Amino acid sequence: MSENKVSLHRVVKASPEKIFRAFTEATAIASWLPPYGFLCTVHNMDVKVGGTFKMSFHNFTTGNGHSFGGEYLEVKPGEFLKYTDKFDDPNLPGVMTTSVWLQKTLVGTELKVLQEGIPEVIPVEMCYLGWQESLDKLIKLVEPEIRD
Repeated sequence: MSENKVSLHRVVKASPEKIFRAFTEATAIASWLPPYGFLCTVHNMDVKVGGTFKMSFHNFTTGNGHSFGGEYLEVKPGEFLKYTDKFDDPNLPGVMTTSVWLQKTLVGTELKVLQEGIPEVIPVEMCYLGWQESLDKLIKLVEPEIRD
């Protein structure tokens, strides 16, 4: 980890298309993006270049929450997603950029995530641990092959 950014890497036993859907469908991302102990509400999500999203996280223990939103900069279904994030709280200034790469492999998908521009008041290690938890939840969503 280096200053104000986190980089994550996983090999996931699911197709790039399924993982991409988990990043771009509101009910899916609400189920895995918030770290343990948080709930997510997706207020709007328009996944296209120039489209925007708005979400809020809610701490289940304290009841406190924070909201954030952003814009989709690049959208290549099943391959790549790049978007901005900006907290509504003025104490968390700046714009973060998140890039997600998906590459088909023999066993599923190589997933790489890079989040840059993390506000200085957020410890990078905390952000990294939050992403670790989120990716654990993502894997539990996309790896099962449940047939109707």
